[in-house]
Amino acid sequence: MIALLFLFHSALLGAFGSYLVRDDVPHHADAILVLAGDSSGNRILKAAQMVREGYALKAIVSGPPIYGIHESDLAIAMAERAGYAPAFFQPFEHSAHSTREEARAAAPLLRSMHAQRVILVTSDYHTRRAGSTFRSEIPDVQFDVVAAPDLDFSPHGWWKNREGRKTFVYEWIKTVSGWFGM
Repeated sequence: MIALLFLFHSALLGAFGSYLVRDDVPHHADAILVLAGDSSGNRILKAAQMVREGYALKAIVSGPPIYGIHESDLAIAMAERAGYAPAFFQPFEHSAHSTREEARAAAPLLRSMHAQRVILVTSDYHTRRAGSTFRSEIPDVQFDVVAAPDLDFSPHGWWKNREGRKTFVYEWIKTVSGWFGM
């Protein structure tokens, strides 16, 4: 048994990492919503690329305050430095501390826009949980969840670096907690 686990440990660990990732095929949408929590900028750059490609007219950039500045403002400034037009973005300032709180904060905004389909852009490891959360909190909107790559997490290699291992453990704790409504 131990020999089998040793032989297949990469496949088993990769399966647990892959479970976290649910990357939908995006469709044209009323908006793109970039979820907060990405210090690398991959989420905002993925959303900006999608606006440029015509998936939606605008990316709504979520952002709670960090050191007195909203994360959305920092992300938009980064995307503008990367060459994307300011008109691509709409900041969405809030004070949410979790994905569920972020979905609840976004619901009135999306409803006021009469959004029927929204593309959620988040880090790959966060896609399954984010999609499930937004779909349960805002059932009247259809969500396509698109993965932005994370610098430290790879579904098939997360165990090879410390940050990948931490991301995996934290996301699984949050996933299992979500199953129990916590």
